[in-house]
Amino acid sequence: MEKILVLNSGSSSLKYQLFDVNNGNYEVLAKGVADRIGIHGSFVTLKIGENKQTKDVELPTHTEAISEVLQILLGGPLKSMDELSAVGHRIVHGGEIFKTSALVNEKVIEEIEQLSELAPLHNPASVAGIRAVKKFLPDIPQVVVFDTAFHQTMPKEAYLYALPKEQYTEYKIRRYGFHGTSHAYVAQKAADLIGKKGKIITCHLGNGASITAVENGKCIDTSMGFTPLAGIVMGTRCGDIDPYIPLYIMKTQNKTIDEVNTLMNKQSGMLGICGFSDNRDVETRYLNGEQDAIDAMNVYVHTILRFIGAYIAILGGVDAIVFTAGVGENGSIVRKLVVERLAYLGIALNEENNQKRGQTLEISTPDSKVHVFVIPTDEELMIAKDTMKLVFGQN
Repeated sequence: MEKILVLNSGSSSLKYQLFDVNNGNYEVLAKGVADRIGIHGSFVTLKIGENKQTKDVELPTHTEAISEVLQILLGGPLKSMDELSAVGHRIVHGGEIFKTSALVNEKVIEEIEQLSELAPLHNPASVAGIRAVKKFLPDIPQVVVFDTAFHQTMPKEAYLYALPKEQYTEYKIRRYGFHGTSHAYVAQKAADLIGKKGKIITCHLGNGASITAVENGKCIDTSMGFTPLAGIVMGTRCGDIDPYIPLYIMKTQNKTIDEVNTLMNKQSGMLGICGFSDNRDVETRYLNGEQDAIDAMNVYVHTILRFIGAYIAILGGVDAIVFTAGVGENGSIVRKLVVERLAYLGIALNEENNQKRGQTLEISTPDSKVHVFVIPTDEELMIAKDTMKLVFGQN
């Protein structure tokens, strides 16, 4: 029996889950978040079953956040830090260096730091989390699991950009893709449900969103690119646009690089079109007939369909389509609008199942030629399993 702590460090937050692993069974003992790190009003939460507690505490850096998480766990599911067997970390960007998960050593930490230029909001926070664990628990093994790793199986024609060759060879500008841990998890679940690895399109639709083409368990193509800004329309991100647009905005509106970066990452997407980034707000206003929300929903669904259609062509067909993440798991209207537009594939929507939430289910009818599933993602479980595999040789 081993206890594994999984950490997901963001720029101003730290999500965590504590797993009890016994003979291949993974039980979540506790979960929570250290939020508003470096911001006034920070706090730490601990949830055990249905019981939740919150502690207001100053968290100037990730070091204090890790310390508080360990303390709150000691007050609950852990009697001693000696009970903790290993720590697993989610890392957003592994570049071309990390094609699989890795045991942490100083070289690995330095390489993750070097990749911070490709993920300036996320990788430095992850390194801070790793070093904080090392400070408080110097002898505990740590494992890093990369969002980009699953996409490293993409063929060259999928990840190369048509730029001068040295932009790739010297500066490593290429398509990397993200949400890989989530795509890998739900693709495997879908393969289990249909009884073969097959051709699967996974739609990770959250505030950040990406779509991936998976063939025989391997990523063939994915919608996010060099950064998580590319691909479909998202909550506050524009997704794919004409690459000259940022230059045009800078020239005609006298905006700086940082201002345009903020515009595209934080002021665009659904927020830019209708004023709301949360899909629940957009759906409510869509149903009320508000034109801006209708426009936002139509653009959003159109971009999802564009990538699904492209990936059907690339895969040469499709056996299953999967919806996951916040919108994918809970946005019944988005799913309905997408699936209805895929009727040409011989898909019909099971309206009753489409209204259900929080569970794995098929939302296509039994006579549909392509399976459509809703599968709740579990990135933390994938990280815990990789941690067990690397530290103890167990799945």
